[in-house]
Amino acid sequence: MTLPKAILLVALTWLLTACGGGGGGSGGDDGCAGSCVATDSFLSVADVEQVIAQAAQEATAEGRPATIAVVDRVGNVLGVFRMTDAATSVTISSGRTPSVSGGLEGIAVIPDTLAAIAKAVTGAYLSSEGNAFSTRVASQIVQEHFNPGEQGQPGGPLFGVQFSQLPCSDLARRFPEDAQLGPKRSPLGLSADPGGFPLYKNGAPVGGIGVMSDGLYSLDLDIGNVDRSSDEMIALAGTAGFSASSDRQADHIVVDGKTLRFSDAEFGDLASQPSLAPPFSTLAGQVLTVTGYSDGTLVRGAAFGEPESGVAPADQVAPDLFPGQDGYVLVDASGNNRYPPRSGELLNAAEVTGILRHGLDIANRARAQIRQPLGTPARVTISVVDTDGSVLGLVRSRDAPVFGTDVSLQKARTAAFFSSAGAADALAIAPNTVYLNPDATPSGVTINLFDTYVLAVRDFLGLPTALADGAFAFSDRAGGNMSRPFFPDGDTGSANGPFSKPFASWSPFTDGMQLDLVMNQIIAHVVFVLTDGASPDTPTTCTFPTTGTALDRIRSGIQIFPGSVPVYKGDVLVGGIGVSGDGVDQDDMVAFLGLYNAGQELGTINNAPTAIRADTIRVPSFGVNLRFVQCPQSPFLDSTDQDVCDGK
Repeated sequence: MTLPKAILLVALTWLLTACGGGGGGSGGDDGCAGSCVATDSFLSVADVEQVIAQAAQEATAEGRPATIAVVDRVGNVLGVFRMTDAATSVTISSGRTPSVSGGLEGIAVIPDTLAAIAKAVTGAYLSSEGNAFSTRVASQIVQEHFNPGEQGQPGGPLFGVQFSQLPCSDLARRFPEDAQLGPKRSPLGLSADPGGFPLYKNGAPVGGIGVMSDGLYSLDLDIGNVDRSSDEMIALAGTAGFSASSDRQADHIVVDGKTLRFSDAEFGDLASQPSLAPPFSTLAGQVLTVTGYSDGTLVRGAAFGEPESGVAPADQVAPDLFPGQDGYVLVDASGNNRYPPRSGELLNAAEVTGILRHGLDIANRARAQIRQPLGTPARVTISVVDTDGSVLGLVRSRDAPVFGTDVSLQKARTAAFFSSAGAADALAIAPNTVYLNPDATPSGVTINLFDTYVLAVRDFLGLPTALADGAFAFSDRAGGNMSRPFFPDGDTGSANGPFSKPFASWSPFTDGMQLDLVMNQIIAHVVFVLTDGASPDTPTTCTFPTTGTALDRIRSGIQIFPGSVPVYKGDVLVGGIGVSGDGVDQDDMVAFLGLYNAGQELGTINNAPTAIRADTIRVPSFGVNLRFVQCPQSPFLDSTDQDVCDGK
């Protein structure tokens, strides 16, 4: 009996996948639960060549010459390859109908290299041993509804995360001066354009691949259908032999009862066979120099968790700091902790240490939301800042996703800033945001942050001195409530929040105050790359072109999804704590309970008094209150406690 050819091919594909070979990657459960990283968990030059060659072969088969970027887990660019005849620039567009203008929408001079790098960084930064997320996942979780297109649903759980890892971040490292120390910056923040995937070796994430071939830097507005994106097909081919095990991919992870979308492409859809990719040396194209990112050579990646990566175990760097808590810290070129607990203006080092330790303890007990296998603890990054935005301490869990490092700092600064008495005055000195609006006559539209947003929030809340008197404590969940294009969140019959654009002029590329605070510096960085460094790069401040202003308190930009609270002594604001990692409700809980428990131990610090928390503010036109924190149900692995944040 002769089996049909199609059945033979299916059987062969299954056999290769089950044995861990072939184009499909590692198949099922890899056994990694957050501790598989080893000293050899990095991409070699030969690995980078293989990834690029596999992707380039698929691009040729698709008839889509591509630009292909590969990065390591901390964002070092290991190589950028542009195929012959590939487009050298891309256009940013959400694809909304009618079209949206303003912000980054419509800008058509973005270098292909920067778009590909941003997509590769996104795949690497959003992933861990417990979850593999792609840029298609990012698209699903940053839009006005979760899921996109489902009317009446709240915004995506990571609404606003696209404006993190910014090129102006003071936490992010830079090439070439910082060698392979990470985390490195991303030229356009995080990407929601399909065509970026994480790369794995033996279950451990080691980097990401990003592809640009269609000339459009966009997102997926409709997840109800299956797209055939050339960017995604080419990038998927590049992951052959380096893909995550199937049970770690996003389509095996559920958030709020909804399955995430990892890819619309499958290995069986490819027009080429990755195992037959030609040698890298025979490819038609060139390895590119990208100012600020790569010197035009292929390099090996840094081993994550080793000092060369900029991330190291706290037990090696400062053994007495987080004993028995499996903490990790950021390190400098000498292997020293970049952000050891230290005293600020109103917080002392012991208090900062207490907040970090208790936060890490809550995380280690908490059940992760976006991580497999089920029942593993949440992995997060925790940042504590002074009222001036200075970093007073930072710690990571083992295997926490890298994106959360910069995000936790943005969150901490956001909570402290908007809870202060000087937020309005700081926003009043912000330079006008310049939109490179191709539809405007004359070209260029300016936005005044104070007039547009401060006056709007005062009218919205019915509080004529809002953001000027420090009368209320704002968490990121509260600020996020006011940063959505619908208020209450998801109610499509309502107006926008005062920090957001109205929905008719909103998109993830022009979302309101969050982008307007950093837009000028993003464009300055693009010009720096376009001119090969002839124009100055953005400084390490996103909100003002020079340091030393009141806007330094939010110098890395703001964040607008949950996971932060301001820190008080009695009713006096003294700082902020921000958390980012394995679920936004978990982030809220780690920040809120970590601070509460530290206060119970030390007796000097506390969460905001209940009378001034943002959830006491009733929005007059809507008859609903803002929210402060939301802790998950049955959150702990070691107890059955419920309502763990109530009454605190």
